[in-house]
Amino acid sequence: MGGYSLSEISEWICADKKLFGTVEEIVTDSRKITPNCLFVALEGEFFDGHQFIAQALEKGALAAVAHKKGSEPEEKTLYVGNTERALRALARLRRVKIDPVAVGITGSVGKTTTREMIAAVVRQKYRTLTTKENLNNNVGMPQTLLQLTPEHQAAVIEMGMTALGEIEELATTLLPQVGVITNIGVSHMEQLGSRENIRQAKLEIVQGLREGSPLLLNGDDPLLWGYKNPHLKVIFYGIDNKDCQITAKDLIVSTGSTTFTICFQGEKYPARIPCMGPHNVRNALAAFGVGICLGLEPKEAAAALNQYQVTGWRQKITEHRGFTVVEDCYNAGPESMEAALTTLKGMPCSGRRIAVLADMLELGYLAEEAHRTIGKLAGALGLDAVYAYGELAKLLVEEARQSGVPETIWFSSKQDLTKKVIASVREGDILWVKGSHGMALETLVEAIYREV
Repeated sequence: MGGYSLSEISEWICADKKLFGTVEEIVTDSRKITPNCLFVALEGEFFDGHQFIAQALEKGALAAVAHKKGSEPEEKTLYVGNTERALRALARLRRVKIDPVAVGITGSVGKTTTREMIAAVVRQKYRTLTTKENLNNNVGMPQTLLQLTPEHQAAVIEMGMTALGEIEELATTLLPQVGVITNIGVSHMEQLGSRENIRQAKLEIVQGLREGSPLLLNGDDPLLWGYKNPHLKVIFYGIDNKDCQITAKDLIVSTGSTTFTICFQGEKYPARIPCMGPHNVRNALAAFGVGICLGLEPKEAAAALNQYQVTGWRQKITEHRGFTVVEDCYNAGPESMEAALTTLKGMPCSGRRIAVLADMLELGYLAEEAHRTIGKLAGALGLDAVYAYGELAKLLVEEARQSGVPETIWFSSKQDLTKKVIASVREGDILWVKGSHGMALETLVEAIYREV
């Protein structure tokens, strides 16, 4: 945050007083203090940065921001109502000062993939900052915006939430010129109670959009199709709904890639993405639409989709010892699980198609029904085997067995599941590994590579 006066910051965050000096960086981790930084003391369920204010100042911080008093030097501490809100205010200040073209992405499923596809397209025209890993919440997103430099011309930012009001806070911090909602699923049903409430939460993105801004919505989602807002330019994309402004046809799914044709304003544009399935084509259509909104030629935007790179346990395909592993264990919900199993069924395979699964979390009252539905789907698709662990996955396995999957085994522990997979996998098999992030199936994948 170099070159910004501490007096301006004091006013921007509505601090109790004005301090002076030049802040070089905003830091929330006391272990990463740099000379003349501003230390913001955040407080969470299991930590409290206020305990480290004095230490941060001793290590060279110019000042600190706090929302409660302790033994820290008050003459170097700015007191505010809430330090998390102050952090968002600082991020908004940075965003306003740098003034990049900003794209905000939210939705229940596919946010990160869509974000990375959008970034691949936007980078064709702009030097772009994008969200790293899963820093998409009320703390992570502001920390991302604080990484903006004068060299950045665009920012592609993911916004996640667990409760009503959170997307509005993030959107009014980011102030995006373009908004994207990937879908309305059942993730966070446990907290929000209904898909209608989830829809309401995701649509809070409009609170940060400027008059006339484009809002791209998945027109194949019945809870998004038909949304109207007289203050925005609503653009729908989809595959099944041919009334969308941006559509796709002629999908061909191969191992590791999908080719298709984008239809836009009466013209056709060939496209390829290095990942599989119709759900990823929808993500690509959103990215294409953002590129068009930001001034790219349609042909250029379509070609840029091939620059997308799979990240962090999201459908990464690895050939190992003659069999294939699809590392898709970053997260899981009913929509993404259905997409995964359907895509697995369509993959060329000389051996067995094996789903290695774990619980889908945070589904609330829908949890039992959702797991049983996925088990039935495994049978309907004709998969060769389902191996799973987790209390909810037991229901999935029961339904898969009753639906005709030849080999179905439930394991009481991930260790036992891992041993089974390692012992039984053979040349020609495809293992699709998927479960909620909290089930940590990436350790199973690592064990396969280490021990097979």
